[in-house]
Amino acid sequence: MCAGFFQNESAFLRGDLSLVLQAMLKQPASSTNLLLRIMRVLSLACLLITLCGIHGAVVPQNDKRRNDRPIIGILAQELKYPEPKRNSYIAASYVKTLEAAGAHVVPVMINRPEEEYSQLFHSINGILFPGGAANLLTSGYAKAAHIFYKLALEANSWGDYFPVWGTCLGFEQLLVITSGEKLLCRTNTRGVSLPLDFKQDATQSRLFKDFPPEVMTALATENITVNFHKWSISMENFTKSEELRNFYKILSTNTDGNIEFISTMEAKKNSHSFANEEEAVKHLIYNHNPVFSGASGSSFQQMYYFE
Repeated sequence: MCAGFFQNESAFLRGDLSLVLQAMLKQPASSTNLLLRIMRVLSLACLLITLCGIHGAVVPQNDKRRNDRPIIGILAQELKYPEPKRNSYIAASYVKTLEAAGAHVVPVMINRPEEEYSQLFHSINGILFPGGAANLLTSGYAKAAHIFYKLALEANSWGDYFPVWGTCLGFEQLLVITSGEKLLCRTNTRGVSLPLDFKQDATQSRLFKDFPPEVMTALATENITVNFHKWSISMENFTKSEELRNFYKILSTNTDGNIEFISTMEAKKNSHSFANEEEAVKHLIYNHNPVFSGASGSSFQQMYYFE
């Protein structure tokens, strides 16, 4: 199980580059340096997903297992105020982020039979648990995430690597599944940009080891990871949990001024595919249309809605 988890609702992961630009524009810099920052962040947007969300190893070009068209699942979640034929959604920004890295996207619906999830698991090349506001214990989002987590661990036990990525709510969900309890604490991290405080092992991690030095420097010194969350896993609570200590390696932390919390962690490669092209096309998210949702007060500008 190759897993990369970002607590920060990072703008470059969400595909919301306007927020990245706002964060960078607040810093004094020449126009040349600003352009370099933009280029670094755009590169990072692709690198983060490509390195940990699509494949875990380089496969030779002539190898039949090589997949140059990875298909990644994104987990849907409940709408707070459902409407007819609109009971769940995926924010379009997550879809765009994966597309920018070269992947196709399949929506993973909530409240489906476990058999359906198992079949989908063996057809896709990884899954992204996105940010949002679903209940971490009782929601359809939580139940589906638990099933894919279990399947990923089972696959890993026989040498099949299934990447799992969790951002914000997805990060929190994975912590709850692994520890078996809610160890999250409230932090003052709503709409704040921060650099990452990398830990000693970060540069040798699967997630960060191939990042260019200038990208690592930018992440460590500039306010380009945007936090939009009120719950975090503190270092104190993390170290209290034997399950978390044994399963995850901390790569970076941040602080809200009072509490040090974990912002990136990594768990201690696959050849999945659909049976044929026709079957893959049936599942792609392009069978659905994104809808403008910003006017209704949502923090997401576009959403895909599902029954």
